[in-house]
Amino acid sequence: MNTLIVGTGEYSTGYVAGQASQSDKGAGVVGLSLFHQRALGNIDRVLMAGTNGTKFPGIREHFDRVLAQRYRNLSSDFESYPADDCQRDVQAYIEAMDQLSPGDCVFVFTPDDTHFEIGLAAVERGLHVLIAKPIVQTVADHNALIEAGDRKGVLVAMEVHKRWDPIYVDARDKIRELGDFSFINAYMSQPKSQLETFRAWAGKSSDISYYLNAHHIDFHNWAIGHRAHPVSVTALGATGVAQAQGIDTEDTITLAVRWKNNDSGNFGTGLYTSSWIAPKSDVHSQQRFHYMGHAGEIQVDQAHRGYQMATDADGYSSPNPLFMKYCPNEAGEFAGASGYGYQSIEAFILAAHSVNDGQTQLRDWDRKLATARQTLPVTAILEAGRRSLDADGSVVQIAH
Repeated sequence: MNTLIVGTGEYSTGYVAGQASQSDKGAGVVGLSLFHQRALGNIDRVLMAGTNGTKFPGIREHFDRVLAQRYRNLSSDFESYPADDCQRDVQAYIEAMDQLSPGDCVFVFTPDDTHFEIGLAAVERGLHVLIAKPIVQTVADHNALIEAGDRKGVLVAMEVHKRWDPIYVDARDKIRELGDFSFINAYMSQPKSQLETFRAWAGKSSDISYYLNAHHIDFHNWAIGHRAHPVSVTALGATGVAQAQGIDTEDTITLAVRWKNNDSGNFGTGLYTSSWIAPKSDVHSQQRFHYMGHAGEIQVDQAHRGYQMATDADGYSSPNPLFMKYCPNEAGEFAGASGYGYQSIEAFILAAHSVNDGQTQLRDWDRKLATARQTLPVTAILEAGRRSLDADGSVVQIAH
């Protein structure tokens, strides 16, 4: 199986504005995961497509320094599109996809408004495609991806690595035993520096709700297992910090969602808040939620695990090795295969192999992956939230 990464940003490479990202993803996630999968023999070629080929020499040097020289027996070689002397080609991913064969895998980590076009192009070529959250921005595009995936017989899924976080997985299993859904209050943030990282698209084509609220909305939808459905959405946005930096977007967005339990008809309330104006602190991303069911409650603060560290170079921090473990083991090898960032990529590759080999059918993965069919309510809530914000906080109904 061959693979293509579309998108050369932080999550793919860890390379931002000509240097390693200062976030918790300085060595990237997708590229590193695929290089290790190649070392294991699960995939063969790794291709990467961006819009600016002149970035690739810097990316190769970055990969060589933070990956190839750090880990024993791990090659960071990849094929790139467009050519290194091409400053702009927004269609380079098409040329890259044409190097693949049906049954190969495409990983889309690009600005939100490009997900549908790129994802559909992959599906129509018979390629399995894993798309960063949000998978798309509208229900219409989401349904089109479901139809295309079924027609071409390929997996289409959203990359939401919190589904592999062991704490979230355990909470999800316990939530199933807490009866009707009553209330959830979820919060996720990133520091102000991310406004600069995402300046090219922030407020122009997407917002922090699409980018971060997607995590907890998907977790909630997955946890309750379609035993309830969203009825309406009201959105509120706080402003000021981004606008002062010349970025016309909300700083913090809260979606208030009314849910209805399918069997009992009882209503529940979901509050999902995301922000990208958090101060620099001991963690890159605050992430926590409080869930209330009719038979119990669960509270998770997954930014803090009782694990602290302080160094002269970086000061005080609360590390999260559960996401990505970058430190090599005693043999100098990559030892991060247990991280939930890595597992999310690996799980999709193994699922694609299974479908290609005829061992499973597409619908077998609706309960195991965040497939397009399984995540439609997530897109409905996110689109309704954007519509509500644009209508000064009006209530937006969701057709069941």
